Amino acid sequence: MAGRDLVVGIDQGTTGTAVLVVDGEGNVAGRAYREHLQRLPAPGWVEHDGEEIWSTVVALLGEALARAGGGGGADAAGAEVVALGVANQRETTLLWDRRSGDLVAPVVVWQDRRGAAICERLVAAGLGPLVERRTGLVLHPYFSASKLTWLFEADPALRRRAEHGELCFGTMDSFLLWRLSGGALHVTDATNASRTLLMSLNELAWDLELCELFGVPAAVLPRIVASVGALATTAPSAVPMLPGVPLAGVLGDQQAALLAQACQEPGQAKSTYGTGSFILAHSGGLVAEPGSGLVATVALAEAGGRRSYALEGSIFVTGAAVQWLRDGLGLIADAGESEQLARSLPGNDDVFFVPALAGLGAPYWDPSARGTLLGATLRTTRAHLARAVLESIAYRTRDVLEAMARAGMPVTVLRADGGATANNWLMQFQADVAGVPVDVAAVADTTALGAAYAAGLGVRRWSGVEEVGSLRRSRARFEPGLDRGQADRLYGRWLAAVERARGWAEPPLRAQ
Repeated sequence: MAGRDLVVGIDQGTTGTAVLVVDGEGNVAGRAYREHLQRLPAPGWVEHDGEEIWSTVVALLGEALARAGGGGGADAAGAEVVALGVANQRETTLLWDRRSGDLVAPVVVWQDRRGAAICERLVAAGLGPLVERRTGLVLHPYFSASKLTWLFEADPALRRRAEHGELCFGTMDSFLLWRLSGGALHVTDATNASRTLLMSLNELAWDLELCELFGVPAAVLPRIVASVGALATTAPSAVPMLPGVPLAGVLGDQQAALLAQACQEPGQAKSTYGTGSFILAHSGGLVAEPGSGLVATVALAEAGGRRSYALEGSIFVTGAAVQWLRDGLGLIADAGESEQLARSLPGNDDVFFVPALAGLGAPYWDPSARGTLLGATLRTTRAHLARAVLESIAYRTRDVLEAMARAGMPVTVLRADGGATANNWLMQFQADVAGVPVDVAAVADTTALGAAYAAGLGVRRWSGVEEVGSLRRSRARFEPGLDRGQADRLYGRWLAAVERARGWAEPPLRAQ
């Protein structure tokens, strides 16, 4: 890649959006970030404002480019932006008008559980094994299909419009690409499509039988494309600060992080600590047998049909629990305070918190689980709760690593990224309780970096994933230091706590 050529990566995440401007050596020349509102209209429901997210993306593009061209990014002055890539919160479901581009329904976030009854209905009909065999996923409201079914059942007029080709469905990547291209693109890449419960994992094509099971008209679906490769160019009317730039990379956020973390060989694994935590282990060109409550997913789809897969464990709430301590309970002023509080205690005093604030994902897949605090006494303080929340992130990660080992893919080093990697106490406890080294990436915004890398690959500014992998750098490495017997005793207490959190909510989830 020419030294002065730049690529831009957008990471549209669950609680906020980050934009990075990246040079040919993988250095960040400009960055911008902003949070957006979370709407919680009913228990178990989570929505976003799609127009707020779109306006935020446009504003952040301008801010990041300005910073790359001056101030802290002076070296980038005069450089040319040659490609733009998008990474996104996966499974979040949007419907918009094909002619106007206006959203016609709430943006139903991946954390939302309103599709639980639909999944239970299909499981009761004995369709779970069929769905898992075709998609690599489990029948669970986390994925997009039941959210879309719910929207159609709640408003039959939307289904009729979808059948007539008047509406577009998409995950956040589809919506952003539609807007960025001025309506020229209605596409999704294979990594995002593999999270819908509607795509054949082997064929990388929509499965019409599954679409019929969920009542999803084929006319509403986006075209499935490769993750890397020029698709269209940005429309001047949409992004006047960045007109005519190739839209050349699109990946689900976790797959983007897998790319940026240089996990290219079977068994290499990363954990992204964000709103939730997502552990992916590369499984090569073959679809790994999930088993043990894990799912199989597309890691990267390249032009010409070449693709790779990953084994994944999804944890719904980790960083969101720290945000809950801050915003919901007012116990901390910022995330950094949680580390100070955890360090102030010599141990956890047998206080555990199960972060099932949106149910439990892998390997339990229990949408009825709820957040649970156990072991509290009159001696329990906010420091204990802060420490219990941080410890829960590490315990949930070990849950997934244990499941990967049972599935025949043991993880020997965990590459870590995301906001929580700034918490050195947590990273050390993660290594201690899991018994594996934790290698923290130098760039915490690995998802946005992966989007930029995908875009660069899409216009051949890097020769391939091997060259991109050579750009990865570490900030720190944390080695296990806790006695294994003590770590196992703590984890045993954690498992007991999880059992007490499960099965609490009474389905179905309805608006009050």
